[in-house]
Amino acid sequence: MSTGARVRLVLVLGFLIAIGPLTIDMYLPALPTIVTDLQTTDAAIQLTLTGTLAGLALGQLLMGPLSDAVGRRGPLLAGVAVHILASVLCVIAPNLAVLGSLRVLQGLGAASAAVIAMAVVRDLFTGLPAAKLLSRLMLVMGAAPILAPTLGGIVLNWTSWRGVFVVLALFGVAILTVTALGLPETLEPARRRNGGVVGTLRDYGRLFQDRAYIGLILVAGLAFSAMFAYVSGSSFVFQQEYGMSEQQFGFVFGAGAVGLILATQGNVVLLRRWTPAQILVTSLAAGAVAGLVLLLFAALDFGGLFGILVPLWLVLAATGLAMPNAPALALSRHGEAAGTAAALLGAVQFGVGALSAPLVGLLGSDAVGMSLVIAGGMVAANVVLALVVRPWTLPVERSEGPVVVAH
Repeated sequence: MSTGARVRLVLVLGFLIAIGPLTIDMYLPALPTIVTDLQTTDAAIQLTLTGTLAGLALGQLLMGPLSDAVGRRGPLLAGVAVHILASVLCVIAPNLAVLGSLRVLQGLGAASAAVIAMAVVRDLFTGLPAAKLLSRLMLVMGAAPILAPTLGGIVLNWTSWRGVFVVLALFGVAILTVTALGLPETLEPARRRNGGVVGTLRDYGRLFQDRAYIGLILVAGLAFSAMFAYVSGSSFVFQQEYGMSEQQFGFVFGAGAVGLILATQGNVVLLRRWTPAQILVTSLAAGAVAGLVLLLFAALDFGGLFGILVPLWLVLAATGLAMPNAPALALSRHGEAAGTAAALLGAVQFGVGALSAPLVGLLGSDAVGMSLVIAGGMVAANVVLALVVRPWTLPVERSEGPVVVAH
């Protein structure tokens, strides 16, 4: 694949990867306002985040096998259209129940973009090239959290929280256009799997029999849950506990993603010397240490705001190193069913992440509660990595070329 073609591919896949974080994060500055407007509670409004993640998880389980059977483009375009419709309906949601239901539908629509972007990577690349491409895409995953709350804060300067969903609908239209024009079909008819429901269940059965794959997707999910505990709890911690405005929170939240971006891009450099498994082990260990320091500082109220921000940013940096490598290692094991494998990976990531949002709310939506969930997720990821994955048993993948390039 030429450099120009690779750049175009990264840009299109970047748009697809961005729709999930933007859907999740863009309305974060408005959460306290929505609590008042819809006359609900902090914990209840955080369930709308859980609903989005649940929709993302369920949608990927459906869209992954479907894309393996009929190709990538059709399910992708249909899913983005569903996301646009749900975003428009969120603008007129009259109460929390309707908003929560529509957020689930939004997640279902965004799921097609998330899972098919990962499947396209596996269609075209494996091993180190896949890890490097995923690192580039993690730049988008890091930039989206920077832009989303900041953009949400800007939108809130001009309109209410409902205007955020207008912007999401317009972004969905842009994604639909870019994808329709710029992403060719990457799964040739000869490689499609047409086993129907029985074939899908058989594929999932094979995945569950692969201990290392299951361990790797659990590791990815637990690391994601630590990051999402920050996503779901930070607006309450920084605005209510530390007195920030919506706009100040947007910029502070964005600054936290800088470490994530630097780590994901540094991962490309690290891969020249170390394997994805080695980087994954080291980054998760560092993330667990930083998470425990964060919890200690929060419990002791040590260092004030910076006592929270510094270890929190270190956790995000460690997560930025883990996020490209765990999926690359997992997907490299099942190229014959890339869509299904990517679907289960994404479902576990967003499913485990969905549990962290209400957990932070139940623990009080304060710095200690958020830190406890973050530290717990990172420590649990290390336990699963050591006991289930056993990374020293993984093969060393040194392939530098694409598996196939579909036109």
